Amino acid sequence: MNIFDRHSFHIPVLGIGYTLDTPVKVAPYGISSVISLVDDTLIEQMREFYSRKFDLPFQAITEKVEDFRAKRITSYLNMVDEIVTSKFDDLKKSALETGSELEKYVSMLPDLSSLKEKFNLAQKSRQLKEELQHWVQDHLPVGSIDVNIMTKLDKTNYKGSEALPIEYNDAHAALRGFANSNLCSSLVLSAGMSPRLYSYLEKFKDFFPDTNGTLRKKIILKVSDFRSAFVQGKMLAAKGLWVSEYRIESGVNCGGHAFPTNGVLMGPILDEFRTNRDKLLTTCKEVYESALSKKELTVPAQTPDLKVTAQGGVGTTEEHEFLMSHYNLDGIGWGTPFMLVPEVVSIDPSTLKLLADAKEDDLYFSRLSPLGVPFNSVRGASMSKLRLQRAAEGKSGSPCTKQFLKYNTEYTEKPICTASRQYQKQKLEELKQQGLPTEEYQKSYESIIEKECICVGLGVSALVSKHIPVKETDKVTVCPGPNLAYYSNETSLKEMVDHIYGRTNLLDDRPRPHVFLKELNMYLDIFKERLQNYQKHETPKEKKQLSVFQKNLMDGISYYKSLFEQKKKEVLKEIDTLISKYSIIDTEI
Repeated sequence: MNIFDRHSFHIPVLGIGYTLDTPVKVAPYGISSVISLVDDTLIEQMREFYSRKFDLPFQAITEKVEDFRAKRITSYLNMVDEIVTSKFDDLKKSALETGSELEKYVSMLPDLSSLKEKFNLAQKSRQLKEELQHWVQDHLPVGSIDVNIMTKLDKTNYKGSEALPIEYNDAHAALRGFANSNLCSSLVLSAGMSPRLYSYLEKFKDFFPDTNGTLRKKIILKVSDFRSAFVQGKMLAAKGLWVSEYRIESGVNCGGHAFPTNGVLMGPILDEFRTNRDKLLTTCKEVYESALSKKELTVPAQTPDLKVTAQGGVGTTEEHEFLMSHYNLDGIGWGTPFMLVPEVVSIDPSTLKLLADAKEDDLYFSRLSPLGVPFNSVRGASMSKLRLQRAAEGKSGSPCTKQFLKYNTEYTEKPICTASRQYQKQKLEELKQQGLPTEEYQKSYESIIEKECICVGLGVSALVSKHIPVKETDKVTVCPGPNLAYYSNETSLKEMVDHIYGRTNLLDDRPRPHVFLKELNMYLDIFKERLQNYQKHETPKEKKQLSVFQKNLMDGISYYKSLFEQKKKEVLKEIDTLISKYSIIDTEI
């Protein structure tokens, strides 16, 4: 099958709930997407909703059931797989019917697709029609139902006051839920390295090749630099586990938590992967085959696939094609633009309108996540309004009902969440005792109350969109990347896919910076903020780190100037204009 028979984009995970049922909507059309496995309660609610919608048997898995988190996840994924399979079978049976689902499938493929060409010819020839019908039944690709686990979200769980064994930790249980499912798809591991979780992967045979050398379940690592990919790839290979894809995410990212580097820009990172891809493959392959032999497992006769993809801030077909061709990528993730496609994501009407109306100044890099990791957000989200209202009434913080982000032990023996009322009450009382100047006090106060209950907030919109009842105090947190500023209309799946492939244009008329420059702008803002803080409180450690950050920025700028001198000279002027706004870039540290 020609490479162009498959889509060259995927839909990354968006928050906790926004893409929870996206595979049901897009996988039958050959489009891959990613489900978040954070919230098993939300997953159970969605399982009940879809069981009733498709008249499937449903028996609730309550918290009284042993290992309920893993079992909820397994049951939901099996149900999604069953629904997608059924819809895909119906689609294949509709071959060549005018206005059929198969026709919609084919119409969204890249224009160079050999399948699209066959389909058009088959409409004119009975023999070709019969041939195509047989080919479709056996070979038409379905989209992958992939899942995402944030490795950091591996909280210890308790039964009463007794800590449960490590396999009942949140990430471990989620991994087990996926491993025990019927899916033949990929696990996306994000948010950094977790040796103990990686070791747990070894307990599940689906991550190892079968007697034919086939992997039923594959591993995708979301990474921010080559060194991290190389270290983690070798670590997993030494366990007999193959990383099938390295998914590089820009600092601009696809929405939600951002994991900025120490000033290393996306372009140089992609260039390093392009240069060292063969090294990554050969090194990991050697370690992998040795590990499989020691485990007395099948060593695949052929070299396993190793894909490299990128995502974060891509907004035009020109950028998509440039990244694919210049850096030899296997695919591009398109996340944030799909937040305006209710045919794809689960989003309530009010939040959809908020996003459609959002401009550059409305989309910002916040500190509202209790994880302490920068978080992309939009001004005016209903959870943020509730958070500020509570603070103004002297009731700062939220009830901690979901408890996925309990990590702080500043005031308690057992971890609590920094967005919780319990934590913020104590933190604010401590702040009052410090007698700080008004300006400094206000800044500290705002940093405390900025933490938001994203465990609840990132799932509410999905429930509201399905008319599933929620509490009056359950409000919406939304996590679009800054790329959303240049899209202003609700759109359909086909329209967005046509935009990705250059068959239509959904962007506003307003000027939009190149994806690399948008990220550069973000890093310049981070450098400026860190420099100002350093100048107030100088420390040798921060001086060293800031110097490295500055050097990486300068090296990245030089790289872009050289790149665009050859590829797109008009971007050079944008670079110079952007840098001129940050005179601090040349500051001696």
